[in-house]
Amino acid sequence: MKAVVMAGGEGTRLRPMTSSMPKPLLPVVNRPIMEHVLRLLKRHGLNETVVTVQFLASLVKNYFGDGEELGMELTYANEEKPLGTAGSVKNAEEALKDDAFLVISGDALTDFDLTDLINFHKEKGALVTVCLTRVPNPLEFGITIVDEEGKVERFLEKPTWGQVFSDTVNTGIYVMEPEVFDYVEPDVPVDWSGDVFPQLMKDGKPIYGYVAEGYWEDVGTHESYVKAQADVLEGKVNVDIDGFEISPGVWVAEGAEVHPDAVLRGPLYIGDYAKVEAGAEIREHTVVGSNVVVKSGAFLHRAVVHDNVYVGQHSNLRGCVVGKNTDIMRAARIEDGAVIGDECLIGEESIVQGNVRVYPFKTIEAGAFVNTSVIWESRGQAQLFGARGVSGILNVEITPELAVRLAGAYATTLKKGSTVTTARDHSRGARALKRAVISALQASAIDVRDLENVPLPVARQQTARGSAGGIMIRTSPGVPDSVDIMFFDGQGADLSQGGQRKLDRVFARQEYRRAFPGEIGDLYFPASVFDSYTGSLLRNVDTTGIAEAGLKVVVDASNGSAGLVLPSLLGKLGVDSLTINPGLDESRPTETEEMRRNGLVRLGEIVASSGAAFGVRFDPVGERLSLVDEKGRIIEDDRALLVMLDLVAAERRSGRVALPVTTTRIAEQVAAYHGTQVEWTTTSPDDLTRVGREEGTIFGGDGKGGFIVPEFSSVYDGTAAFVRLIGLVARTQLTLSQIDARIPRAHVLKRDLATPWAVKGLVMRRVVEAAGDRFVDTTDGVRVVETDGRWVMVLPDPAEAVTHLWAEGPDDAGAQALLDEWSAVVDSAGR
Repeated sequence: MKAVVMAGGEGTRLRPMTSSMPKPLLPVVNRPIMEHVLRLLKRHGLNETVVTVQFLASLVKNYFGDGEELGMELTYANEEKPLGTAGSVKNAEEALKDDAFLVISGDALTDFDLTDLINFHKEKGALVTVCLTRVPNPLEFGITIVDEEGKVERFLEKPTWGQVFSDTVNTGIYVMEPEVFDYVEPDVPVDWSGDVFPQLMKDGKPIYGYVAEGYWEDVGTHESYVKAQADVLEGKVNVDIDGFEISPGVWVAEGAEVHPDAVLRGPLYIGDYAKVEAGAEIREHTVVGSNVVVKSGAFLHRAVVHDNVYVGQHSNLRGCVVGKNTDIMRAARIEDGAVIGDECLIGEESIVQGNVRVYPFKTIEAGAFVNTSVIWESRGQAQLFGARGVSGILNVEITPELAVRLAGAYATTLKKGSTVTTARDHSRGARALKRAVISALQASAIDVRDLENVPLPVARQQTARGSAGGIMIRTSPGVPDSVDIMFFDGQGADLSQGGQRKLDRVFARQEYRRAFPGEIGDLYFPASVFDSYTGSLLRNVDTTGIAEAGLKVVVDASNGSAGLVLPSLLGKLGVDSLTINPGLDESRPTETEEMRRNGLVRLGEIVASSGAAFGVRFDPVGERLSLVDEKGRIIEDDRALLVMLDLVAAERRSGRVALPVTTTRIAEQVAAYHGTQVEWTTTSPDDLTRVGREEGTIFGGDGKGGFIVPEFSSVYDGTAAFVRLIGLVARTQLTLSQIDARIPRAHVLKRDLATPWAVKGLVMRRVVEAAGDRFVDTTDGVRVVETDGRWVMVLPDPAEAVTHLWAEGPDDAGAQALLDEWSAVVDSAGR
């Protein structure tokens, strides 16, 4: 006997899950519903099966093919238009006309004994046998009444409660003889229960009802879809589950990686090659699909998560469904009954309320509160560039495919035959992405100078030597699973805002230039990069007095690429140096704040015990510098800026220093005392770079370890700052602690507030209105200055749904009070 699996329905009640996927392919415990149906057919010997398809038919055909992987023979009958339950089977009449056949839905989960059903049909000599089951709520189904012999007496489709006369319903599973096709008109919509069966009964044909025992669930609503997952996990339905039951009710598929410190409370299922980190908690009736990543602190309960989903740290998923290829970012919350479609982005700390539908390919902005369905447009701000270039989680937000498109867009903004310098840090992820970037550049008629693994300042300097631009790929500072793709201009500085917008436009339009075969770019590897860098550095930065001072310094390379430059540099400087952590460590391409702090403490201990003049610690890419004084005490980054400023200004006695407007106003006092002046810039690094290039600029810094040495470079350079600091200390004859002690204490506090994109403009207007008659500085954001010199600054983040606030007062309490006052203004506008 052959079988017919009906797989053509649209499943409109299950949208948005069925917006981009046919209902039969919806996974139940990581297998499509229709696969469970086919396996049931095979168990009962029904190996030859005709599948009727219509909506998204190609997806069904591509998934199951000819059925060989299941050990079955599958053929397909394609409907050009919906033909109804009977019309679709009539469409496959040619394959079914020789013998009795079984009809079953491809989107209902069941474990009925089909062999017993077929035997009942044969024993009764029926033309049609309708498989029936008893349900507590028959309103959504066709009710059927049978007599003592099992003969059908009456049908009623989807009754009201006033019409309910039985709890025995039609499951849509039938055994039929080919003669039934005489009652089905071809190529027009015809239904079994509404059209064919009433006519058969009127003509006195033998229609029987078989009441089946076992499990049956018509997966037609979101509630029934989630219920079906729970029923499989509870063992209420006899279906195959791929994987191993590692403890009662806890199923883990092949290749899944579950940390021993993850909390698992079954019954639950974790799909093949999924990864569950320490501290994650997965509770009852949760299904985690293939290749899903569940980060530490995430909580999932009764959640159905389809394949290739990223579940960020401390996110919370309860009773929801998440479509494939969706990214759920840190601390997002999805409530009971919500459904997220395929390939969506749910931003950090956003909340999707219960029963909300988010349709495929939508973005929910960070911090958003979504209480209505998102169907037509995203609830977010598409932003390509952030503070560090294009940033995101490796292989989640930043993939090789994205890297290729970005590099192609960047190449398109340059002339054919231009040269681009590429570089990376020492992480494997950056290495893999850089190879993708190089291929895309060459394919767009760009020659590539690849520096391989070098410190970020070296990459910038080499870019400025004849390249039209550069691309550096590094691990995001402090975020080990994220990467930054940084784009440089021809001078090695970050792309300007205008350059970013140009790249953004080309990327958005996807109008990438492609080279003809004879135009493919060349790839070469410049030699003596480090010697070139150190030679130029020592020629341009004043090193007089260093050899005579007999200084001893301790240098911590942080197991990063900064250590690649230090051997040749320290020897030429003529200082007694001790280098710690010089080797590259691929497992630590960046460091958390705790790791950085511990490293500084250790550095301080070595400096104090060795009698060194001071200690420096580079970040892993050599861009930033942290200081420890001769007593082993850590000089915080904001204080280090003032110390360096004091040293430079005291020696130069004129000129201009570039500082972002968020810097303490004590910097003005320090600069003025030594006859120099401050030029305030925005918080954007490219604005500091702009001022750093101008004649008369003697110093720049951002208060976060980034220092500009204008006589050598206009960008942050930790190595150049180190060389300059050695020279200054050698010539001034003062210790760092003495310099630090003579600078007044600053009291600047910072706070970040979540602000939806839609109200950012309103927030800034409210801030200006609240300022009243007070002085307002709009260099960057809005800085409100009180008459007594206290100030607060409000700045919307360009890439995230966040507003930043800084406040400076005479003491911490005063700064805190000012921060609280203006936080209330921002909060009131954001509500």
